[in-house]
Amino acid sequence: MTSAPPTGSIPAVAPTTDADDDVREEASTRPPRHARPRWSLQTRLMATVIGIVSLILVIVAIATSAALGRVLEANLDTRLENAAQQAGESLQTPQFPPAARDASDVLAEGPQEPGFLFVVQSASSGVSGAYIGGDGEVVRLTADQITGVVGAIDAGGFTTISLGDDIGDYRIRLVQGDNFIGIAGLPVSEVRSTIGATLTTIALVTAGGLLLLAAAIAFVIRAGLKPLRAVADTATRVAALPLAEGAVSITERVPDDETDEHTEIGRVGHALNTLLDHVGESLDARQRNEERMRRFVADASHELRTPLASIRGYSELSLRALRQADAVSEDQNTVTSLERIQAQSIRMTRLVEDLLLLARLDEGQELVHGTVDLSRLAIEAIADVRPAGPDHRWELDVGEEPVLIRGDASRLHQVVGNLLANARTHTPAGTHVTLSVTCEGADAVLRVHDDGPGVDPAIADELFERFSRADRSRARQTGGTGLGLSIARAIVAAHGGALTVRSRPGDTTFEVRLPIPESTPPSEVSSR
Repeated sequence: MTSAPPTGSIPAVAPTTDADDDVREEASTRPPRHARPRWSLQTRLMATVIGIVSLILVIVAIATSAALGRVLEANLDTRLENAAQQAGESLQTPQFPPAARDASDVLAEGPQEPGFLFVVQSASSGVSGAYIGGDGEVVRLTADQITGVVGAIDAGGFTTISLGDDIGDYRIRLVQGDNFIGIAGLPVSEVRSTIGATLTTIALVTAGGLLLLAAAIAFVIRAGLKPLRAVADTATRVAALPLAEGAVSITERVPDDETDEHTEIGRVGHALNTLLDHVGESLDARQRNEERMRRFVADASHELRTPLASIRGYSELSLRALRQADAVSEDQNTVTSLERIQAQSIRMTRLVEDLLLLARLDEGQELVHGTVDLSRLAIEAIADVRPAGPDHRWELDVGEEPVLIRGDASRLHQVVGNLLANARTHTPAGTHVTLSVTCEGADAVLRVHDDGPGVDPAIADELFERFSRADRSRARQTGGTGLGLSIARAIVAAHGGALTVRSRPGDTTFEVRLPIPESTPPSEVSSR
């Protein structure tokens, strides 16, 4: 039984070897599997068809060459047998006066085809051999060549031998007579040249046929896959549409001439068009619902402003009357109730005004454009927030030159105020908050940075959604209505800019990026 290592001890680590390092290096340099090049469907089809046809043609060429070789070899054997028989008859023909004849005499006497070889052994002339050259001249064989021919002969039939580069390869056969034993042969160069020429012709015809086949297959496959390419192009264009944003109309469709329902690919195009029709109808219905909801929110907010203003006014009037009548001490409950009514009416008025502002921003209204100095706006915003958050450390970082943009000063001031209020509300006392304004290229950038605990990852994705709050209980003491950041993003978007956030514990930055116009008259600069 082994004892556990003491707490805090360093565990033993197995030493690494060079082989381990090599394996790790190989694994790190090995290309990922998805980086392997992929062939298109057209390329795969062409490669498969041409490969199969090429294999078939090669097999046919080999079989044809083998059959042709056997036929030519049989024809050569027949010719050899006839020539050997003729040479044997020439040796057995009696002559007067009798004379000893060797192989060269036999070849010189009778008509034989060029290349015919004859080796003979008789009692009168001994062993001799000769062959007919290309010009019809009889050439005697040397003793070594005769020995090679005699040593290679097979008594059972035909044999192929090589007599060196000068003479070449021969097909030979044994010939026996009454008073001699002979060996006859014919060259196989003609057979081989015929087979070579045939293979060359087959190769050229095959190559030409494959090129023609490749062109025909490419044309047929390309024409056959044209509807599929149209489907892919349409799907790519639809995929590039910002379907998650606002009103989107899907007008892309597969052309009608590529949606033939009698073909498989045509049915795919028709199905895609049907799907796009359904998606388009769904998007239109969603857009209509959103527009109705926006109109409802705008109308409801507009209609609620009047009764809320009346409630607030009557509550203030009643409180003023009670105070003037010195009835506060006598009817404290009534005063408290009226104060609560007034506070809630003020809060509800702000909520209604925020909803009305969002609805009007969605419709592209509510902005009054002018030239805005972001640096001055930041100075005023930081001055406004310091009294409300005395337990935070506020810092301003702006340049000496003004940063001028085109926009609505009051709404941009509301954006900065919301971001600073958000930092003050959701960070503990002593947090360092920095408001900075800079120019980066063609954009004016305003950042609110704090070293607080950061944004809760659970709400990071819905931080700018309406009524989104870090406090799920929605208690009034820990936050507002959850519309501040959504209003800020809507105002920034209406100015053609973007509001983003980067957050981690101890480092949270809200960034407002707004376009800078090419020229801004200094006389139009306003702060609020």
